[in-house]
Amino acid sequence: MKSISIYLDGSSKPNPGDCAYGFVLYDENHNLIEKSGAYIGKGTNNIAEYCGLIFGLISILKKNIKKISVYTDSLLLVKQIKGEYKVKEETLKKFNLITKNLLSLFEEYTISHIPDSQNEEAHKMANSFLSGVIG
Repeated sequence: MKSISIYLDGSSKPNPGDCAYGFVLYDENHNLIEKSGAYIGKGTNNIAEYCGLIFGLISILKKNIKKISVYTDSLLLVKQIKGEYKVKEETLKKFNLITKNLLSLFEEYTISHIPDSQNEEAHKMANSFLSGVIG
């Protein structure tokens, strides 16, 4: 395996409220490698999105993969990682720093915004961890 694609999503109901993240990893032939996520307590949708990316990146690093493609339906997350938007909220500043440090460990990465319709598996993962919490 030479590269991995990660699709991630975060969900908060209400926003802010109970939140969870989910991510799905695929190899270069789009074969499923891993699905994961977790309930992370109270927070915002943006916190959940960052957690999805952070925990996904950690999982990929454990697999010793050096090239990744990141896909998310969070335009804010993409723009903040690329430095096109300032990170104003204090908690997100910390998550942004952690994320950028993790990304620096890869030889090559891309991060792209995709429509919700192309992120259904990650969305299902995030929401599955909320279903037992919020009924």
